[in-house]
Amino acid sequence: MSVADVASVAKSVLVVVAQGKRYALPLDHVIETMRPLPIEPVANAAHYVVGVSIIRGLPVPVVDLGGLLAPVGTLSHPAHARFVMVRAGARHVALAVESVIGVRRLEAGRLHDLPPLLRASLPASIASLGVPDRELLAVLDGGCLVPDEVWETGLAGG
Repeated sequence: MSVADVASVAKSVLVVVAQGKRYALPLDHVIETMRPLPIEPVANAAHYVVGVSIIRGLPVPVVDLGGLLAPVGTLSHPAHARFVMVRAGARHVALAVESVIGVRRLEAGRLHDLPPLLRASLPASIASLGVPDRELLAVLDGGCLVPDEVWETGLAGG
């Protein structure tokens, strides 16, 4: 996804903190934010799948956003103070984050395509980078937050 695509889709974003880093979720993918609910662990799940919570009467996979985006082996497992329920393609997932900063409007001029060197090493869910207030902000592609293989194996509750 190019910066032009992201700019047209992600003018309004929800900024969250996970693993001490700031991430922007396109607001049109965000359903709601909430306090964390009880989580039932799932055996053999990917390292970033915390488990399943019952949200509004439905089982919803809970994914540690920091764990999803951090290199394996660098996780500190911080306390999750908030869940952010998002649409990930046709499914819903609760992202466990440290904090929710709030809704921000990103200017197209502040978004940058990923440099080729970073494109190969960053998760596919990072669509672009922004510098809205002199701090790096990774803009996420809400449609591909959870890798397809996790949904296919059923380990994410989908």
